[in-house]
Amino acid sequence: MTNPMTSITRAIHETVDTPDGPFGILARPDGTVIASGWTASVDTLLARLAPGLRPDAIEPGHVTATNAVTAYYEGDVAAIDSVPVAQHGGDFRMRGWAELRRIRPGHPQSYTEFAAAIGNPRAVRAAASVCASNAPALFVPCHRVLRNDGTLGGFAWGVEVKRSLLAREAAAAN
Repeated sequence: MTNPMTSITRAIHETVDTPDGPFGILARPDGTVIASGWTASVDTLLARLAPGLRPDAIEPGHVTATNAVTAYYEGDVAAIDSVPVAQHGGDFRMRGWAELRRIRPGHPQSYTEFAAAIGNPRAVRAAASVCASNAPALFVPCHRVLRNDGTLGGFAWGVEVKRSLLAREAAAAN
């Protein structure tokens, strides 16, 4: 479940190696992920957060969510589902991020289907912006939304990473 983001003073950073490259995570001390993606750069992860939501201090350390990343890449694509995340946005974005977590691995949706699931089938561009503004990538699987013609579309971490994730999930779903 997506929890509201509140101001945090301290975050923990850890990077784990994956077949798609280094995967960095910023999390609250309680393990709630606030930003993540295929980078080892703390600055790149911080840039995914609104300035008012960035932690004052970041320390290296163990983030329990790295266990879920490792399990995901070992074939347990559902391992990411229970990782707690925190995001902040208006009602439409919050509904969208929650809906992304309901898209099953191996069963991607089109932006139109995703917009309808959020409650406004005509808001395709707004639905795409929900995906684009998703800071805790992988744990909130925005990669599971495709263009209406079935092509991949964009992905903040690169189309090749998106293609790899979708292939991994399709294989696991079979």
